[in-house]
Amino acid sequence: MNKILIFIFITVCLSATFVSCKKDKFITDTNAKVSFSQDSVLFDTVFTTIGSTTRQIRVRNMNKQKINISSVRLQNGNSSMFTLNVDGTPGKSVSDVEILAQDSIYIFIQVNVNPASSLSPFIIQDKILFDVNGNEQSVALEAWGQDAYYHFPNKAIQYKTGFLPYSTVSNGTNVTVNWINDKPHVIYGWLVVDSTQKLTIAAGVKVYFHQNAGLWVYRYGTLQVNGTKGNEITFQGDRRELDYADEPGQWDRIWINEGHTDNYINYAIIKNGYIGIQAEVLLNISQPKRLRLTNTIIKNCSKWGIYGVAFNLWGSNNVVVNCKEYCAALTLGGNYTFLHTTFANYFNKNGGRGTQQCVHIDNNSGGQYFPLDSAYFGNCIIDGSISNELELDINSASTFTKNYKFNSCLLKTTAFSGSTSINNVFNQSANFINTSSYDFKIGNSSAARNIGDAGLTTIYPYIFVQTDILGAVRSGSIDAGAYQYP
Repeated sequence: MNKILIFIFITVCLSATFVSCKKDKFITDTNAKVSFSQDSVLFDTVFTTIGSTTRQIRVRNMNKQKINISSVRLQNGNSSMFTLNVDGTPGKSVSDVEILAQDSIYIFIQVNVNPASSLSPFIIQDKILFDVNGNEQSVALEAWGQDAYYHFPNKAIQYKTGFLPYSTVSNGTNVTVNWINDKPHVIYGWLVVDSTQKLTIAAGVKVYFHQNAGLWVYRYGTLQVNGTKGNEITFQGDRRELDYADEPGQWDRIWINEGHTDNYINYAIIKNGYIGIQAEVLLNISQPKRLRLTNTIIKNCSKWGIYGVAFNLWGSNNVVVNCKEYCAALTLGGNYTFLHTTFANYFNKNGGRGTQQCVHIDNNSGGQYFPLDSAYFGNCIIDGSISNELELDINSASTFTKNYKFNSCLLKTTAFSGSTSINNVFNQSANFINTSSYDFKIGNSSAARNIGDAGLTTIYPYIFVQTDILGAVRSGSIDAGAYQYP
């Protein structure tokens, strides 16, 4: 009986050992291959020398035995602009990669684009080649690259918590710098338009900012953004992959200080920053300070769209939408005129918007009061996803001027009434086409339709009042907001 049990035990052990050994062997059948999570990897436009985000693929062994990939390599070898990390091992080529039965590994891919003389986007292609049991399998790689003007900081300003790296648009004084539409501009750190300098930007130019970078128009400096309809000037982050297309807070802001009266921005798209435009008096409230903002879209900022500090800002046909906090914060008084501007906040990124209203206006801070010479909103929309989208912190006891008025606007608020309100419509639907995809044109049932004051085209006889942001003529019944209903 004991001999029989011993025989059975030995047989079972030998069988288990045989099975285990069989499972540990590599499958060498020429028909045995690996499979991939995708057959190609696409990188959207990346700039020369910047590189790109990491992409990945998964390589699966669906066989019942482990498999050996004798080599994983880039077709273009050491000259390839792509780099690999194969299951933790970096290189252009990796040998003898094992994958257990019914298991998988990850390969991570990056691309770096070398500078080129071509002014147009160009395509970079390669393949990852897999040598498996005498077979060659492949995954295609493709990236679009583009040469650009790069602005790197070469100076620094010390402040409370560290240093602010910056460069200036020119080393000269009393100069005008013209950016033409030949190549994009990529900014690292802060690019400064200094006191005696003027920067003009031609229609169609694309300006990209690296993380924490910004454009700073220092006191007495001048910025003139000359976009046109259909050929707007774009300000955005420098990550061109699809993952970053709608990611707020990728760069800092456009920051304009006091001291000049001919700063203007026309037909621009400012998106995915921390603050879109900060127009601010730094040192002397009596200094001339002015910005004209027209036909411009500011969207998807991780803090505020427009931040005005005791400034003189004149704007029309603007769309300021979907910011984490205020779409417009107009503080410490100033002089503001907005015509046919759509302010709307339906921000839903990264946990949604804060509790701040869409538009905030104040004339005081810490017990001090400042002149609010004018805050005039004509034929505008102020709307959003909370019950009150207008916040007024204007002290009635102040000895300073406090002049504000809303005329023929669609307002989502209960903040005020009386002489400051003329022919406004309150708390009715703007009926925007699609707030999630930033389509703030109004629909047929919008309460903004036909409520505008046609007289504004006479008071302000400029082309950007008589036509909307898309160039549609305003005649007859006038709609509030930047878009006239078809």
